[in-house]
Amino acid sequence: MTTEDLFAGSSISAAIPAAGWTGALLGLAASLVLTVLGFRAQRRPEAVRHRQLRITVWLVLGGAALSMLALEVALLTDNFAMAYVAEEHSRSSSLIYTITTAWSGLGGSIVLWALVLAGYLAVVARQVRSTEDRLGTGALAVLALVAVFFFGLITTVANPFEILANPPADGPGPNPLLRDHILVAFHPPMLYLGYVGFTVPFAFAMSALLLRRGGVDWLRRTRHANLVAWSFLSGGVVLGAWWSYEVLDWGGYWAWDPVENAALIPWLVATAFVHSSVVQVKRGMLQAWNFVLVIATFALTILGTFLTRSAATQSVHNFTQSAVGPALLAFFVLVLGGGFTLFALRGERVASLSRPESLASREGLFLVNNLLLSLFAFVVLLGTVYPILVEAITGAQVSVGRPYFDRMAVPIGFGLLLAMGVGPFTPYRYATADVLWSRLRLPLLGASVAAAALVLAGIRSVGVVAIVFLAVAMAGATLRQLVVSAPGRRPRDLLRLVTSQRAYWGGQLAHLGVALVAVVIATSGALADRATVTLDRGEAAEFAGYSLTFERSEQHRQPDRLVTDAHIAFRAEGEVVRVARPRLSSFAGRPQAVGGPSVWSTPTRDIYVALADLQPDRVTLNLYHYPLMSWMWVGGVLVMAGGCWALSGRVRRPAEPEQVTAAKEPAGA
Repeated sequence: MTTEDLFAGSSISAAIPAAGWTGALLGLAASLVLTVLGFRAQRRPEAVRHRQLRITVWLVLGGAALSMLALEVALLTDNFAMAYVAEEHSRSSSLIYTITTAWSGLGGSIVLWALVLAGYLAVVARQVRSTEDRLGTGALAVLALVAVFFFGLITTVANPFEILANPPADGPGPNPLLRDHILVAFHPPMLYLGYVGFTVPFAFAMSALLLRRGGVDWLRRTRHANLVAWSFLSGGVVLGAWWSYEVLDWGGYWAWDPVENAALIPWLVATAFVHSSVVQVKRGMLQAWNFVLVIATFALTILGTFLTRSAATQSVHNFTQSAVGPALLAFFVLVLGGGFTLFALRGERVASLSRPESLASREGLFLVNNLLLSLFAFVVLLGTVYPILVEAITGAQVSVGRPYFDRMAVPIGFGLLLAMGVGPFTPYRYATADVLWSRLRLPLLGASVAAAALVLAGIRSVGVVAIVFLAVAMAGATLRQLVVSAPGRRPRDLLRLVTSQRAYWGGQLAHLGVALVAVVIATSGALADRATVTLDRGEAAEFAGYSLTFERSEQHRQPDRLVTDAHIAFRAEGEVVRVARPRLSSFAGRPQAVGGPSVWSTPTRDIYVALADLQPDRVTLNLYHYPLMSWMWVGGVLVMAGGCWALSGRVRRPAEPEQVTAAKEPAGA
């Protein structure tokens, strides 16, 4: 019996979306109950049983899991009676892209958000071991309140479980760009794990403000969640750039597109929060600033979802196509307004009494780093939302192009690299010039040698030389610190050091990853070669030291697409060393073909070939030669690995969270 025979006209085809809808309703009801129980327990711990909280949390998680399971089952069984399946799926889709279709559309992505949030909620609930933990029960209530919003979207304006009266026999399938590369299976979930993860520190911060409690308890209890969310968000941003590079065939990896910026902006603010939280835990400073950053980070994740899922970046008038845009925007305003109002009412009680003694100190440079990251985020945010605001107010369409972002980002980026390079090796309280010189003398000497070597090699780009200088200095300072801090010079001594101080060395690994990414950005921008060539069959052209020849074009019929590719032979000294196959893919139900580049990567350079036009006997190619491009992705992996290494370290926590107050917290904790 075929799948069609089993599900066509049967009650099972309606039961699957009904199960998904039931799961969403269960999640919504349980979230409402948990909100009430959590806030009640925060005020009167004896009025609520811990078992009630635990059961309600599991109901929230169960409801979210049931909704996602029903969505996946409907896709895997080609249940076109469900509206989401009919709009986003096709029978010809392969298994992996059928699974990923669950988050390729609007309704499914909200279900994924709710599931990830429920997972974080369950993890937080394991920390809350009794209702006497008022900070924890308040955080559960805030998390549940956020869950109410997202389950509310699923059951109303973003309902993927709607049943069609006249279901089609097949659907158009997901957007071609969402079924043309395996990264669709990793990039969106990783991004959501980062986005949603910052709900946890936001919830604990709100609970601390409600309790009028400062101190570092809420930071210590959210340290793992902060690092998990930051690491996943870092990975999501890098995978997004890689996806763009591999799929969009425009020859780049970052275009300052509003959807790209939607992930970068919260990452910048979250990075500032991760750094400033260290200062508060170690030195008792920047407490009020941390509340500001955590509220802003969570609010920006909601804004990022709004920019990605509301079509606002195309035209504000597209809000009328769906009510999700206004709902997300209203929630963003509520989070921002409510969070900062509560902070304003409680700010005097949670403000730090101590301040950095000097900018020439580790905490001072961390503050400079924070300000630069926040300025960077503001610059990108302004360039992203300005066209939306202008169109909303005046109706005129304007655009903010790449020159604005590049002009503003480059000097801020230099400042950030400088602060990252010096800050971790600067003493707390105050650093004299002699101390800094003794710690940075050899790294600066090595960086000067590297910069001079570039100039002698004929590289005249000031930006490239300056970035390499800063990156080598940072790497040298890290290596020096590792050597002088280790109890011995043997490898096991070095390993013992980085294992015993995982938070610090994880941060250094992430910094090295950022420096490597900065070097690749500088070199790929300033030293790249670009060309557009038109070749008849058998004709050759020269590019990047190779002779390339258009040999032929071929068509390949695949289950879900028709692929037309061009065979471009690269020759060196008369020998074929590579055959590039850039392609055009035409999908059933999707009228416009999408291009796919051919990328030839080596440790020293990438050669990128994309189709501008393809005819049976003639091809027009866009050619790009990028130095060191493969190291971009290595740098991104190092950034994420640094967060994971820091995450693996143990954190000393007080036995009883209730006993830790601002008054009892030592300044140097």
